[in-house]
Amino acid sequence: MPDPVLDRARYRRLLRFSARHLATTWWYEVLLPLVGLRRVAERTRAARMQDFARRFRALAVELGGLMIKMGQFMSSRLDVLPPEITKELENLQDEVPPVEFDAIRELAEAELGAPLDRVFATFDSDPVASASLGQAYRATLAAVDASQAGFADVVLKIQRPGIGAIVAVDLAALRKVGDWLQRFRLVSDRVSMPALIEEFAAVSLEEIDYLHEAGNAETFAANFADDPRVRVPRVVWERTSRRVLTLEDVTAIKITDRPALTAAGIDPREVAQVFARLMFDQLFEHAFFHADPHPGNLFVTPAPAGAGGPAWTIAFVDFGMMGRVDPGVRAAMRKLIIASAARDGAGLVAAMNEAGVLLPSADIPELEKVMSQVFSRFGGMGVAELRDVDPREFRDFAVEFGDVMLALPFQLPEDFLLVIRAVSLTSGVCTSLDPRYNVWDSIEPYAQTLVRSEGAGLAADLGRDAIELVRIAWGLPRRADALLAQVERGQLPVTAPRLERTVSHLERTARRLLWGIVFAGLVLAGAIVRADAPALGTALMIASGVPLVIAMLGGRRRSR
Repeated sequence: MPDPVLDRARYRRLLRFSARHLATTWWYEVLLPLVGLRRVAERTRAARMQDFARRFRALAVELGGLMIKMGQFMSSRLDVLPPEITKELENLQDEVPPVEFDAIRELAEAELGAPLDRVFATFDSDPVASASLGQAYRATLAAVDASQAGFADVVLKIQRPGIGAIVAVDLAALRKVGDWLQRFRLVSDRVSMPALIEEFAAVSLEEIDYLHEAGNAETFAANFADDPRVRVPRVVWERTSRRVLTLEDVTAIKITDRPALTAAGIDPREVAQVFARLMFDQLFEHAFFHADPHPGNLFVTPAPAGAGGPAWTIAFVDFGMMGRVDPGVRAAMRKLIIASAARDGAGLVAAMNEAGVLLPSADIPELEKVMSQVFSRFGGMGVAELRDVDPREFRDFAVEFGDVMLALPFQLPEDFLLVIRAVSLTSGVCTSLDPRYNVWDSIEPYAQTLVRSEGAGLAADLGRDAIELVRIAWGLPRRADALLAQVERGQLPVTAPRLERTVSHLERTARRLLWGIVFAGLVLAGAIVRADAPALGTALMIASGVPLVIAMLGGRRRSR
């Protein structure tokens, strides 16, 4: 049973950690610039971000639960978080100390409805892996189950006892912190924190539902049913529940173990090419893809001697994090890939804008310039070639490109994030197998296919535009009559919204300046007299909070 006292303590600790760092951020990013000390905030920003990331990482490793997942999620949000945070968190591992086997046994037997030694012929109590949400064990099916399943060796994923309550507490704390963050304009102008938290919550709740993962495994297997290069573990449904998942054991040579692959007579470079094609088949053909293809979830199995078919297969495991490419995302990907394959910086920015990635305040011309320069210099290079580039040239590009990207108001939807994650991990695995691997070589065949299909897409777009023009033309006479009637009655309103906004902004700025001066005067007066009259000085400094709050609220946007 969950412990309410421990749950409350965990909730409060998460909120205290968040409140402390939010207060620090408010002090440096809001208060100091308000009193003319913006340079102090800018000079210390990188160190403060790194310190926050280190402290969060330590907290995540200690608490486990969703905190490790949250750290991994944050490390992928390059569109929202500064690199000082994402860099520190990108290597946060989903490995935590294992739970005692007695607790795991109790949960598994309650889920399966029988003792483990009766359900399985053998069961290894030493975990194969220990993650923040569950642990994995090897076992052998009983003879009856093995004959029905067609295999005997299995891997069980068993949830950590009480993880459901921990996830609920963590999500409650994260939602509260999201509400706090949304009150900061420097956050709310860039991202909807509540929406971001809900994206993370949806993925997390799916990951702790093993029935959902089992369904994903079967869908994935059906997509590759006719592809002999792929192996997917079969689900033992009779020994599976929401908190226990029993799968065929397909573990073999870890995909990035080059010495073992070579010893088995398998060319790692060929593995890289096949794996890349399989991943891009998922993205562009099946529209259902493995979003967590890191080396621990991928194995290469040599075929038995004399067996027909390919000499080896690639096995995918862990289907808790899967992505889907809906038609809207597919259309956006089509244009992004075509522009990337053509090394077209302006086309890439236009595709990003059409996909809704860029906010209206984005500096489009500057971004087009930088992207064109990057494509011109580095677009056709693989990782190995990039390593030979003069580091000073990289540094010069990084300064220009980094400044534009950090100032760029954009946010990626969850579907795009999963695609980027999958492609990034794919590129990393392939590069470890073949140092001269170039991801563009794998993408270009798909880009060519997309270019050929672009004609059909363009025809459909033109058809939709023509229908819309006919609809507008049909209603134009009635709208013109109504407009002329307003003119005749003298009821046509004429406004200058830009001028009105400018005047309103100047008024708010003046009010904020006035209250800011009052705040600064009270703070300085309190500091001066506090040495001789501590009570009066403290009172003046406390009173300064009133004009400060008015100054801050006076500048907030009013809803229209």
